Parts: sequence; structure tokens; C-alpha cells
Amino acid sequence: MDTLTAPALTSLGVALDQRTASFGELRLANELLCDLEALQARMITDGYLYLRGYLDCNGVCDVRMEILRRLAAAGLLDEQYPLAEGVSKPGVPWGLEFNALTRDNAPLFKLLYTGRMIELYEKLLGGPVRHFDYTWFRSVPAGGSGTYPHCDIVYMGRGTPRLYTAWTPMGDVPPEMGGLMILEDSHKHTDRLSKYLQRDVDTYCTNWSDAAEIESGQKQWQDWDGRLSSNPASLREKLGGRWLTTHFSPGDILTFPMATVHASLDNHTNRFRLSSDSRYQLASEPADERWIGPNPVAHSPAGKKGKVC
Repeated sequence: MDTLTAPALTSLGVALDQRTASFGELRLANELLCDLEALQARMITDGYLYLRGYLDCNGVCDVRMEILRRLAAAGLLDEQYPLAEGVSKPGVPWGLEFNALTRDNAPLFKLLYTGRMIELYEKLLGGPVRHFDYTWFRSVPAGGSGTYPHCDIVYMGRGTPRLYTAWTPMGDVPPEMGGLMILEDSHKHTDRLSKYLQRDVDTYCTNWSDAAEIESGQKQWQDWDGRLSSNPASLREKLGGRWLTTHFSPGDILTFPMATVHASLDNHTNRFRLSSDSRYQLASEPADERWIGPNPVAHSPAGKKGKVC
């Protein structure tokens, strides 16, 4: 039995209003794949593209099994169940760090950085593309909390603003397992969110008392971790629109630009929710230095920028 709690959906422990005026389904864009102008227009209109079954399911399965083998080797899976089910041990606080899941992961790199995925972004951006060398991978165990609402630009805004995220589920992800949500029309609120969108989580105040802790790496964030809100329900009421999600299947991707507000649901199943976040841009445009190179600095002290506040 997969469901651990009642089917009500939560994010960060906050119950979401699932009435049709507040909650809905992502709109499919598959029918536009042969019409570039329509595809680009849909991205502008909706602030995302949801493509069902776009990637090779066998490739997704290869990635899923590689990740599950790594989780099993770390002792995080319940051995009473088949490996392929990805059932987490009771009480597991979290999955493995990104690097432990992505390092030397040939199936993952093949899926995300060759073939259909690259073709999509070359079409959307109109030229040769590059991807970030850093790959985010989420392994959210039973009872794991969702990700707080945010826009990606505050984490990776030092390069081109024409940067896209691809959220890729590695297996079946029903809403109760903690899939991604898009806040409808949130990309149209750039004026209301202008102060937020101009911030950078790795900028810190050199004249504050904890500056030395930031510079040494003892603290990751000085006063802010990039969240737009800690309450997805009240944020939706403030900005309007609906939280949009769906029952994701192997091969699906959800892609969106840097100013689209998104979050994820809590995992109310007994299985790990597995998914990746990868980023793509035109190769000719500047890339955020935190996420490129053989060993990206990410949010380490090397990625911090000091200023007098």
C-alpha cells in the first residue's frame, strides 16, 4: 500500500485548496512540437511547457534504476520490497546529496544532455545550446517535505536571463508523491516581484557580524535562502492564479524560464520521489560561473559576492 495519509495534498505541511478555482492541471503542449512559433508563444503565455512522454521511457528507466542502486547501497531503501519500487526505509530523513547521485552517472547525462532534450532547447532558443555542468537531483523519501515557492533566477542569475529549467520525473509521480507545481501566470508578475527577482542568494553583507562565517563556509546563507514564501497557500492567495500540477509519468518533462514561481508537494507515499533539475541556455550567451566547469563552485564560499550594506 503506497498511501501513508489521507489523499489531501500539502506542501511544506500546508494543506492546499484543491477546489477548481485554486488548483488545476498543467496544460499539455505536445501538439505544438511541430510548430515552433506556437511552441514559443505558449511558453510566453503560460510560463511553462509540459510535454508528456517526450523523453525515451527506457532511458528514464535506466536512470531510475541507477539511482535506486545508489540509494540501496547507502542503506536507504526498504529491502522487503523490490528495488524497482523504490520504497524508503521508515524514518529516513532525506536522500543522498546531489553529487552522490549524479557523479559518473552515464545514463543520467545521456538522458539530460543529448538527443531529444538538447533538440528541444535548440528549437526554443534558436541556436546551439549549452547546459549547466551542475546537475540537481532530488531523492525525496516517504514523508519528505516539498520545496518552498521560489523563482530560479535568484540562484543562477549571473549569466543570461534566457535560461530554462527542465524538471524531469524519474518514474511515476502522482501528486501525493510530491510532484512539481507551477503557480499559474506567476511569470506575469515581474513588476510585483521585482525586488525579489533582482536578489542573489550568494550575495552577503561584508559589514555584518556573521560575514566571516559566510566567507569560511560555516554558514551557507546569511539572511535568506531564496524562498519567496514559506506558505504556498497564502502566496497563491496573494498573487492569484492556481497551483498547477499533474500525475507525471516516465518520459515527461516540465520546462520553464527563470521568473516562473514553482514549488513541490509533500511526499505522502512510502516511496522515494526521484527527479532531476537541469538547465539550458544559448551557448553564445554568458553562463553563471557557479554552475559551470569540471567542479562547479555552486553555493560554496567561492560563489559568494560581498557588498557593504
